[in-house]
Amino acid sequence: MPIISRFFGIIIRMFFNEHAPPHFHAEYAESRAVINIRTLEVIEGRLPRRALELVLDWAELHQDELLTDWDLCQQHQQPAEIAPLQ
Repeated sequence: MPIISRFFGIIIRMFFNEHAPPHFHAEYAESRAVINIRTLEVIEGRLPRRALELVLDWAELHQDELLTDWDLCQQHQQPAEIAPLQ
């Protein structure tokens, strides 16, 4: 499961050949959530409020890159790293 970004203790990952809809996995400490790339909604799990806000802010800035990485993962290709939130 490739790591595509890290910031403020949050890890963003994508799996190869995952199910639709396009999504990514966010981890913060013991919390995990799956986020829909197109709608920026939590599909599964939960994160602390502040961590979730950071993840959603980051995802909004990088939505096109996330969709490109999703397509790469669907083809079993290494996704590109995406700049962290600063």
